[in-house]
Formats: sequence, structure tokens, C-alpha cells
Amino acid sequence: MSILDITVVSVALKTFQTVFDATPAQVAWTMTGYTLALASVIPLTGWAADRFGTKRLYLSAVVLFAAGSALCATAPNLELLVAFRVLQGLGGGMLMPLGMTILTRAAGPERVGRVMAVLGIPMLLGPIFGPILGGWLIDAASWHWIFLINVPIGVLAFAYAALVLPKDQVEPSETFDWLGMFLLSPGLALFLFGVSSIPEEGTVWSTRVLSTGILGLLLIVAFVPWALSGRTRHPLIDLHLFGNRNMSVAVVAMSLFAMAFFGASLLFPLYFQQVRGEDALKAGVLLAPQGFGAMITMPIAGVLSDKIGPGKIVMTGIVVITVGMAMFTQVGVSTGYPFLLAALFVMGLGMGATMMPIMSAALATLNHESTARGSTLLNITQQVAASIGTALFSVLLTNGLKDVDLRGPAGDVLSGMAGAFGTVFIVATVLVACCLVPAFLLPRRRPEQATPDEAGSERAVSEQARPELDATV
Repeated sequence: MSILDITVVSVALKTFQTVFDATPAQVAWTMTGYTLALASVIPLTGWAADRFGTKRLYLSAVVLFAAGSALCATAPNLELLVAFRVLQGLGGGMLMPLGMTILTRAAGPERVGRVMAVLGIPMLLGPIFGPILGGWLIDAASWHWIFLINVPIGVLAFAYAALVLPKDQVEPSETFDWLGMFLLSPGLALFLFGVSSIPEEGTVWSTRVLSTGILGLLLIVAFVPWALSGRTRHPLIDLHLFGNRNMSVAVVAMSLFAMAFFGASLLFPLYFQQVRGEDALKAGVLLAPQGFGAMITMPIAGVLSDKIGPGKIVMTGIVVITVGMAMFTQVGVSTGYPFLLAALFVMGLGMGATMMPIMSAALATLNHESTARGSTLLNITQQVAASIGTALFSVLLTNGLKDVDLRGPAGDVLSGMAGAFGTVFIVATVLVACCLVPAFLLPRRRPEQATPDEAGSERAVSEQARPELDATV
């Protein structure tokens, strides 16, 4: 639900404009505020999980997310709605890295691929089905229910987690990296705010984009020497994890994949709405084949990743995605829906074999103590890359549509718009294909067969923790 809530609001933006008498730029903050809060709190999750325990933190995050959702539904004006979305994002931002940490520790390196495949279902399907659920709830009830639906689910999640998760065994508390927090969290928020402002401003060179983006980037860059200096025993993000070859390669692969996948995900519903004239709900429903494809290959990819290593699986998945994306470069005004739905299904098949095996390749070589930090690092990478990809494709599409003569005949206008989409899909296809380079470097053997040089001393999982953690599964 925390991932789904990134996109579920997208279909309610027009409703918010009417209800709160606001401009499109103002209501867009209901999405931007949630995303920025999500990115800002992720760096804190690794430290907090080590300090307070994963169970306590998970329960707290569920309460914060559900409470923020309930408050959103009662917001009397747009300002409070944005504020409550930020509160909701603070809880939602902790849930995914915590879930990855809990499940990865419980699984151990020999089963991490299968567990990550299960966890990958909401990560891939959330953005796809968010608009569908949002459109249905708004049509069937009201906009309040896109938030209220999280409350009963949150109550069930809290009760179940309280019963089944093992009791926290917290070591002596680590010192908190205050300077790191003041550098990295505001840095990420400012940088992503600048990047997210690019589509609205229409250019990278606007004062709003440059001032916030550059300031955020400077803060992030300043964090790097501080984290590597050794003056703090427990930096907010452990950059020494990049000394692990599999982690480094996985981060590069994840960055390219997230830019291409999440950026291109913006294009599909826009094409159906702007060129084919579909409403938001039907545009969301038309994306369903992508989700079905991912659900078919994801569990298979998880099992195979544990048996033969993630490298071969990821490379196959990227080739399949590239084929599906290349099919969309041929879109026109009257391209047959069977062709388009088949392309989405093919892409879904590839996606199910790509993202989670990349993550499992990184986490399978980390020890018990490093898992929380590693999952936090991967989630930050995904969030930043997804925002950059969304901004990149938004600008490319906007610039392409500027060349369309809107005063011409309707058929020519739609043909020009379809051509602009096709050009942007070419860029997406190339970007996806570039993922083959880091994917080639991922391990192509099962985890327990990895050489000491590949895995290092961090391969071992704490056997003391395994009995308790196995109970979670």
C-alpha cells in the first residue's frame, strides 16, 4: 500500500483541483510531498532498525502510515492534505526497506532470491494498479476512500506483525550520525524536489530547479567524505558497502533499470489518454497485462536466481523488456490494442525477471548486521533513479509535443503526438538495453558457490539469528 500510494493519487488530481479550487501545480504537491518524505526518511531506516529493532520500527511505521492516511481523508483544505501526505510518506518510506531487511535476514543467502521475488510483487504492481484502484474508488465512492482504504489494512498488518515477527534482540545502541542526517536527508529532499520540478518548469535551467537541485547535490556530495572519513563509527549510510563488488554492480544496474522502468511507466497511461482518448481508469486497466506478465515470471526468476545465480536471469529479463519497449516505438494513432497489450505483457515478463534478482544479488552477500544498511542503500538508489527517470521522460515528451501544430487538423495533431511518444520510447529502449552492461557483471553462480573474492567475509549469515528468523517465514 505504501508503494501503491505513490501513484494512487494521480487519478484524483483533477478532483482535488475542483474540491480545493486549486491549480494543477498546487495539487501536484499531494504527490511530490509524499515522494519527498519517502526519500528523506529512507536513510534513517538502517540506523533506526539497528537501534530499536526491526519489529518495533515496522509496527511504528505501520501506525504512522495508517494514521497519516486517516488524516488525509479528513483534510479540509489542500495545505493540510499535503502536510498529511508528508506524514503518510514518513511512515511509508520505512516500510519497504524494513520489509526487505526482515525477510532477507530470515531467508539467508540460499533462499534470498525466492523471498525477494515475493517482495517484488508489490514493488512492481503498486505503480501499475495504483491508478486503477484510485479511479475505481473515486467513481464508486469519493476521493476520501483512496486514503481510508489504508486504515483497515494497516490495522490488520499491525496485528499480524505483532503476533508473528520474532522479538527484537537489540544490541547496545549505536551512536546516531547527526551530521550525516543533516547532510543526506535534506540533500535528498532538495535534489529530488529540483528534479521533480523540471516537468513543471519545462527546463533544467530554471532558478527553481537549479537552486534546489544544486544545493541538494552539494549536501549529498558533502556527505560522502564524512561517511568515509571514519570519524563516525556508524554513518547514516554505510558507503563501505560499495567495497562489495556485487553491491556496487547491483546499484549501477538498479539505477539504470529504475530510470528506464519508472520513467517509461509515466508514458504508457499518457499515450492511452492523450492519443487514444481513454479516461484515467481505462488507461490504468489497459496496463494490467504488464502486471500479469510480471506475476508469471517473478516466482520462477526467484527460484532460478537461488539455483543458478541472478546474472543469467537478469540479462534474459532485460533482453525481454527491451523487445517489449521496442514494440512501443512503433505506436501510432490507430495501433491495434492487441499489439500494445502484447507489448506490455512482454515487458511484464521481463520486469518480473529483473528488478528483484538485482536486489537479491546485492543482499545475498551481506551478513546479518549489514542487511538493514544494504536494503536502505538499494531503496535510496531506486527512489532517486526513479525520480530522475520520471523527470527525464517528462521533459523529453514535453519538448516533443511542442513541435506538434495544435492548430492543424485533428488527425494530424494526433499523428504528431503519437510520433513524439514513439521518439521518447526509442530513448527508453536504449536506456533499458544499457542495463545489459552491469547485468553481465552480476554473479552467474548460486550464492553458496560464489568465490571468496566475489563474496568476501560478508557472505556468512549469523547462524545464531536464523532459528528465530526462520519462524517469521
